[in-house]
Amino acid sequence: MYVLNGLILVLVCCLWNHSSGRPTSYCEMMGKADIWLIRTYWDFEFPRPFLPNIKYVGGLHCTPAKPLPKDMEEFVQSSGDDGIVVFSLGSMIDKLPKETSNMIASALARIPQKVLWQYGGEKPDTLGENTRIYKWIPQNDLLGHPKTRAFITHGGINGIYEAIYHGIPMVGIPLCADQPDNLVHMKARGAAVVIDNIKTMQPQDLLDGVNAIINDPSYKENAMRLSRIHHDRPIKPLDEAVFWIEFVMRNKGAKHLRVEAHNLTWYQYHCLDVFAFLITILTVVIYVVFKMCKFFIMHCCFRSNRKSKKE
Repeated sequence: MYVLNGLILVLVCCLWNHSSGRPTSYCEMMGKADIWLIRTYWDFEFPRPFLPNIKYVGGLHCTPAKPLPKDMEEFVQSSGDDGIVVFSLGSMIDKLPKETSNMIASALARIPQKVLWQYGGEKPDTLGENTRIYKWIPQNDLLGHPKTRAFITHGGINGIYEAIYHGIPMVGIPLCADQPDNLVHMKARGAAVVIDNIKTMQPQDLLDGVNAIINDPSYKENAMRLSRIHHDRPIKPLDEAVFWIEFVMRNKGAKHLRVEAHNLTWYQYHCLDVFAFLITILTVVIYVVFKMCKFFIMHCCFRSNRKSKKE
C-alpha cells in the first residue's frame, strides 16, 4: 500500500468479490485497507485529528546528497558566492510552449545565480549564459548542495519533501492536481513564494519571486526550521513504513485499528437513516398535534353554536 503526491491512494490488486460474483469497486478496495501510509508529515500538514491506522511517512524517499557529476560540479562551483538555483517542473512536463520557455529563460538570465534547469524542449532563444539546460538532473543531490539558494518547482510532493529535507526555500509554479494545495502549505509555513498561473506569469513575476526567496533571510530560516522538524523524529520515515507493512503481514492484518465507518453504507455513514427516522417521528407528532387542535377547535365551535341557538 502506497500513498502518492500527498493524496490517499491505495495501490492493491483488484479483488474479486466471490460472495456476489462481481469485481470489487474502487471505494470498497480502499475501505479494505488496514493501514494507510500517508506521504506527508507535520512539517507539511496542518494539525488535525486522524485515526490510529493512519501513519505519516512523509519524506521516506529523501536521502543525503551524493557527489554531482564532474561537469555539473564544475558549473556549480563557478557560481561563486552567489550560488545556484535549481529549476524543475517535474518529469511529466518535458516541454513548454516556446513563448513560455523564452519568458522563463529571460527572467532567469537576469539573476546573478547560476541556474540548472531540467527541460527537454527546444532551447529558448533568450537563454542566458548563467543557465544550463539538462534533460535530467539529480534533483535531490543538487538540493543538498551547499551552494543551492532556491528551488523553482511545480509543487510535486516529492520535490517539496526533498527541499524540506535539505532546508531549501521554494518558488512555486503549480500546474495541476495537488500542486496548488501543496504550495499553499509551503507558503503558509513561510518557506515559499507562489506564482499562481504559469500562463499569465510575466518575467518580472518570476524574477521577483526568486529575488525574494534569496534575499529575504526569513524564507531560508523557515525552510531550515521545517528541515529540523522533519529530521527530529523517533524513527526514519522509511523505517516506519517498513515496520507497519511488516506489522500487517505478521498479524494477518490490523483489523483492531480499522474504524467501523468503513463497514457502513453511504446513508449510514452520513446518518441519513437517523435523520429519516427523526423526521418521521417529528412529522407524526406534528400531525397528531394538528389533528388534536383541529378537533378541539371544532368541538368548541360546535358547543358555542348550540349554546347560541338555545338562547
